[in-house]
Order: sequence, then C-alpha cells, then structure tokens
Amino acid sequence: MRHLKYLAFVACLGSLSPAFAQNASKSLTIDDLVTWQRITDREISDNGKWVACKMEPWEGDATVYLYAAQGQETATFSPADKFAFSASSGYLVVTQTPGKSTVDSLKVLKTKEDKMPMNTLVIYSVAGKKETIDSLKTFKLADEADWIAYQRGRKDSTLYVRSLDGSKTFQFPTVTDFQFAKKSGMLYYTSAAEGEAGIFTLNPEKGSPALIKEGKGVFKQTTFDEKGERLAFLYCADKDSSYKALSLWLSEHNAPAKEIATRGNKAFPAEWVINENGMLQFSKSASRLFFGTSPEPRQKDTTQLAENRPNVQVWSWDEPVQYTVQNYNKEKDLRKSYQAVYNLGNGSIFQLANEELPNIQLGNEGDAPLALLSTSRPYSLSSMWEARTRSDYYTVSLDNGERKQIAQADYGRFRLSPQGKYAYWYGETDSCWYTIALAEGKQYRLTTPESFPAWDEENDVPDYPYAHGAAGWTANDQNLLIYDRYDIWKFDPTAATPPINLTVNGRKEKLSYRLEQLDKEARFIDLGKPQLLKGFNEATKGYGFYNARLSAPAAPKTLLAGNYMLRSINKAKNTDDVIYTMETFQQYPDIHYSTLAFKKSVQLTHGDKQQEGFIWGTAELVSWISLDGRPLEGVVYKPANFDPNKKYPMMVNFYERNSETLYNYRMPEPHRSTIDYHLYNSNEYVIFNPDIRYVDGYPGESCYNCLMPGITMMIAKGYIDEKGIGAQGHSWGGYQVAYLATRTNLFSAIESGAPVVNMFSAYGGIRWGSGMARSFQYEHTQSRLGATPWSSPLRYLENSPLFTMDKVQTPILIMHNDADGHVPWYQGIEYFVAMKRLGKPCWLLNYTGEPHWPMHMANRIDFQRRMFQFFNHYLKNDKMPKWMSEGVPAVEQPFELGY
Repeated sequence: MRHLKYLAFVACLGSLSPAFAQNASKSLTIDDLVTWQRITDREISDNGKWVACKMEPWEGDATVYLYAAQGQETATFSPADKFAFSASSGYLVVTQTPGKSTVDSLKVLKTKEDKMPMNTLVIYSVAGKKETIDSLKTFKLADEADWIAYQRGRKDSTLYVRSLDGSKTFQFPTVTDFQFAKKSGMLYYTSAAEGEAGIFTLNPEKGSPALIKEGKGVFKQTTFDEKGERLAFLYCADKDSSYKALSLWLSEHNAPAKEIATRGNKAFPAEWVINENGMLQFSKSASRLFFGTSPEPRQKDTTQLAENRPNVQVWSWDEPVQYTVQNYNKEKDLRKSYQAVYNLGNGSIFQLANEELPNIQLGNEGDAPLALLSTSRPYSLSSMWEARTRSDYYTVSLDNGERKQIAQADYGRFRLSPQGKYAYWYGETDSCWYTIALAEGKQYRLTTPESFPAWDEENDVPDYPYAHGAAGWTANDQNLLIYDRYDIWKFDPTAATPPINLTVNGRKEKLSYRLEQLDKEARFIDLGKPQLLKGFNEATKGYGFYNARLSAPAAPKTLLAGNYMLRSINKAKNTDDVIYTMETFQQYPDIHYSTLAFKKSVQLTHGDKQQEGFIWGTAELVSWISLDGRPLEGVVYKPANFDPNKKYPMMVNFYERNSETLYNYRMPEPHRSTIDYHLYNSNEYVIFNPDIRYVDGYPGESCYNCLMPGITMMIAKGYIDEKGIGAQGHSWGGYQVAYLATRTNLFSAIESGAPVVNMFSAYGGIRWGSGMARSFQYEHTQSRLGATPWSSPLRYLENSPLFTMDKVQTPILIMHNDADGHVPWYQGIEYFVAMKRLGKPCWLLNYTGEPHWPMHMANRIDFQRRMFQFFNHYLKNDKMPKWMSEGVPAVEQPFELGY
C-alpha cells in the first residue's frame, strides 16, 4: 500500500519537470502507446473522504483504484469496468470483468455466447470488507440510500434487492424492468411471473411491495417523480399485438394506478395516439406529467411482396429538408413524439407540441406556467448553405394550451431562464444579447456592439461571429451573467440598469475567466457565495483557479495558477473537498486532492511513473511574423537531452490554432488521425505546431503565408535538418498539407488524411454522417471560400490542390476510408489517381468500413505503424518497408501486411 505525502504547492509545481527525464534512455514504441494507462473516470465520495478512479490502456483491461483522502491507495479491482460510491459514502460498488485476454481466447475457440463468462459485482466497504456476487447481468444503485438491485445469470430474471451491508434482502421472480427513484430508495419493478404479473413499488426500508397495476401486457416508459411518491407508465394489455395502442397510467402514494389518457383523447389531434417512445417526465413539484403523442403509425401493406415494389428515392429541389438528411434521420423520425401535459391538480390534458411546432423547452423544471415552442422547418432549405438556421418561436401555456408567437425567422437560439420568466439569446447578425419577458411579451436588448464586445473577436470564417456564451442566471431570474472574451458581466434582464463587469481585470491582464459549476444540480449562481473560476492566461498559456465574490465588482483572488493546465475538477457533494488534474507536456495529468482553498494538495494517482526510463520531450512557445505581416505563435516540441548543435528531423503538424494547448500533456495514444507527439519526440524528432490565421477566400494561401516563415524561423535556429522536414494533417489539416505540397518542395514527405483536393466536387458532396450537403462549409465555415463556385470559380480553382498537382515533388501518404461520413472519400481517390497518373510516389490507406478516421484499435495501430515507417524512411533514411516498395496486392491482403 502506497502512502503519499502532502505536498505544498511550491513543491508540487517544482515536480512539473520530471527528474526521471534527465536520465532517460528508452525510446517509445507504438506498442508502448497501446499499453499506456490513462485515467478514464473519476469520482469523489459525497463526504469527501474517498476517491475512486479507473485507469486503462488503449487496449486491455482497466483497473479501478480506491484512495483515502490522506493519499493511501486502499484497494484495487482488476479487470474492472463501472464503479460508484453509495449514498452514505461507506461503500464502493464495482463491476469486474472476465478480462480481455480470457474473452479473446474463448472467442478463438468459437465459444457460444451463453457459455462465455459474465461480470462479477463487488460490494466493497471502505472499512475493508469485500463481497462478490458472480454471474452479474445488470445492477442499479440507489442515489439517496444504501440499497442495490441486481440480476444474475443469462437465463435467470430474478431481481435481488438488498441493503449494501447485507442485513436485508428481497427476491422477486421474472422481473423485466426495475429502477430506483432519484431522491429516495423507492424502487419499482415489472414482473411477468405467473399469477403475479404487473408493476410493483417497493420501499426497501419498510418491506412489502405494493401492486400498482396487475397485467401481463406491455409496460413502457415507467418513471417515478423525484421523491418516489408517484409512478407513471404506459400500458397495453395485448403484448402480442403488432401495433400497441398504449394508454397512460398514474399511481400516487402507492395506490393502484388509474388510466388517465388513452387513444382518441379529445386533447389530441385527430388520429393521434400516445407514443411509446415519448419519455414520461414529472415536473419538479410533480404537479405535471409530460408524455409524448404522435400521428398513428402507418402500417405496411402486407399483401404486396417487397420485391414487387419499386425501390426508388425521389429527391425534390424544393423540399424543405434535403432527402439525404431525411434518409439519415428516418428511423429517428419514425419514433418521433410530440409533448403533451397532464395536470395532476385538475386532470386537464393539453397538446403542447405538434408537427408545425415540434421543439419544446420547459421552464422551472416543468413548473413554469409557460413553455417555449419552436420550429426551423420553414427555413431548413436555406440552412443547406447558410450554416445556421432561422426559427419561429412561440410560448404555450401549460394551463390551457394557448400559443403566442414571440419571434419569427430569427437566427438566435432562444433558451429559457431557469425560472422560465425570460427567453434569452445572442443575435448573431448584430452581435447583441436579447431577452423577452414571456408573461408580458416584451423584448429587451441588453447589449450593443459599442457597449459590450459579446462576439468572438478572433473569428476568421466568412460568417457572423459566435458569442462567448452565458455563465448562467442568479436566483429568481434576477440577473443574467454573460461572458466577453475575458470577463464576466452582470445584466439586468430588462435592461433597466447598466451592465456591471464583475471580474474587473480580465481584459487588462489578458485573463479569460470562466465559471466552474461545481454543483451539477445547481440551477442558479448564488452571488452571495464565493465562486470558483478557471482562468486562461493568453500570454503565458497557463491556467489557474480563482476565487470570485460576484456580489460586487472585484478582481478574483488567485488560488492556484501557473504554467500548467488545470482541468477535470469535481467537488464532493457535502463538503468543500475537490479533485482535479494538473498537467504539462512533461507532467502526467494525475489526480490531486485538495479543498476549495487550494492551500495544500495530495497527489493520489501516479500515472507519471509510466514515463520512467523513457526519453521525454519538452514544449516551448515561439513567435514569428506571417508573410502578410501578422504576429503568430506556435509550439515547438524538442526531444529530451536536446543538443542545439545537432541536426534533427522535424515534423510539422497543425490544424488551425493550437498554441493554447502548450501545457497539454498529449496522452500517448495510437491516434486515429494524427502523429503521437511523444512517440516522435522520443525518437528524436522535433515537432512544430504553428497557429494559422485565415483570410476569407484564401484558406490555402493563408496557411502558406503563416507556415512558411515559421518553418524558416525554425531552420534559422540551426538544429533542424532541412532535408528532413515532414508535414502531417488530417481532414482540414489534410487539405492544408495537400495544398502546401503544390506550393513548396520544402517537405521531404507528407501524410494527408481525409483531405479535400477538389473544392468544386467537394462543394457538391454530402456529409454522409449527417446527410447534409457540404455547401455551407465552403460559403460560411471552415473551408472559408465565402462564395459559391459559380459566383467565384477562381477561388475554388486556386484553393484546390488537384489543379496544380503537376507541381508536387513530395512523396505523399494518403489515408482516406470508404465509409467517411465527413469528407467524401472520392476526394482521396482523386488525389491518389492524379498522383499515380503523374507518376509521383504516393500511397493510399483505406481502412475498409471505417469512417473519417480508423476506430478499431487494430486499424489505429496499423495506421500509426505505417505512417511512422513512411516518415522514418524519408526523413531519417530508414529502409523502405515492403508495403511501400512492393505494395500489398489485393490477393495477398488477407495474409500480408508488408511491414
């Protein structure tokens, strides 16, 4: 058992330059990336005395660790998956798995699914007692009580309900569904047992279950109110019916349920029914019950054979939603429901949303008198090229169903204040914030461009800039807190008083303050209590935690700040204890334990131990001037034991702007789309990641203008091998490196992942991952041409690498997969065919069936291996691998990898 000493923050910060790097001798390999352990989940107990986390490699088994607040590692569980603390903080519940190697071995032997080993449930008392339950099928842990419910065995549907200390246990046979209430230990379960079929509730502390509804039919969407005092569900007596006519049932205080709404209810539109996919939801006070309705589903004609029916898609030029989007959303649309409400007080039912106004937002957790309805359907066609959509907005009364229009064809994304008194939004076309007092229907403009810089000041796409966002509302919707680039401002939602800069010094100090929401259930910002802010220093790229008293303007007080990145902060529910991670490029993002005062810290995890013995690089900020006179920044990553008198190969890797990630650890990983910085650093590559700033209409040349003087600056430092410079990028980065290959012969090799090389054909393509046409991307967003091909064909020509491919002198490796849903993979084919036609060295990797990037681990590992071999050959003169020198013929592909 490891004991960790308390560290003063000064000592902690000193540890950010690992001493083990000085004596390192091993270079990272791709196999090391696969086994690298990262923290994938973390939790602090409600009483703040215990911390659990899960660490797992990219491929292999995870381990769950339990730590005491003082720093002791008190228990480990491996192989493991899910974990959670009990409501009392006295227990940690963990699911242990059979282990990947065990499962893989059985799969090789063609073991049947019902013979495969199952998970094990571990109930671990923090006092040290461990209990295991084998053959676990599923479990659920009560949020507010020390009770657990679980089922065991593949064929056994018995439900076990027990206290975590084991003093009480219940068993119920043939259970098909169960769940605890959110704010109590109340449980419901649905039984199909002979003679006992129906739905029941159970208060485990009192014992006997209560029969809520007897029946062998179908129960759907069963839900409690928060306290477990009311239970609602959908029911159909005929479980064998191909179409189930469901009705809505309600039980209060464990009384037998009553049917409260059925098909044909007069509140529903004609021929509408209760939809089984519509989620049931009680309002916070449980005075309202929301449910879903929809038109009665159409039934297929079973008298006609499917092969005798034409299988054709009809695309229409003027349909509001493009056919490919319709097709992509078809299954979701077939399940779509429209919200209705049942008022428990008087039994009234009102249809709130419908096909014309399908979207609804509820205020005050369903207890506000008005809800917000919206539709963007009339404007869907123009969103195809505008990159944003307009909407119509209405209020609807939850007490009588009356609707009133409050906005038409507005680009703003209206949201409701927590109490539901106001709708608020940022007007993208004029960069102003607005509110509407819903009860009066009166609109207020809170800001003007002259009075408040609400917009993204660094916007460099040909479109309206986005806002920096809102921090939230104060109690009773009294004030709205809005961010500018640096500070937090307080606004009166009726614009009766001038706005107040609460953080005062953000813009002056170039510190961007953002509120940390430590209580995930908090609906309001309490100005009477100190608030924790996270700050980003634009000059140093460092982060900090700050204490702010937002009741009056004042500079936030520094709690912890420096040249590192802080993130992943979680607070205990009942104390001021917190866990967070601190990292740099050299320092692993281990979990630290502290209080909100941040006066001392305990480092709990030790993922940093993995780095021992490995050559580990360093990161530093550099600056230069672009060819068109703009100041730029970037990050240079140097190998450990760096020798300025030595010549190093250099990889150039970038996307848009990344200098703010100076202190990002960049977890070692067999990446799906980019080089691994630690792998290349460890193998004596310098890496250069420059910021790119764009001019509308000239994305390719903007990249060239920013990048080339940056590379010249690096070469001038004297330690870069000019004949050993490579470039790598994916997607937008893949396009940019493809463009650079047509403008310079500086690079010895380039890997271009999922690139666009022909902006004419790409403009008319489809993003198959959503069904959307790609035109918006070129007219208004990332591709930044700001025009159509017919209005500015020269822009499309000049920015398309395909049309100057004859100038390319650089060997190219392309990775583009045939199931890419972002960039049409024919772009990669156009690239490869042009290079092949011109007789220029080029290879294309297609991970068949994979999307925009390889997802399967074996493919990610393969991609990293081939890309590393490619660059090592051209930048370090390593031997050319067989797959490059001889290829991998189609008939050999199942047997030969060519490494």
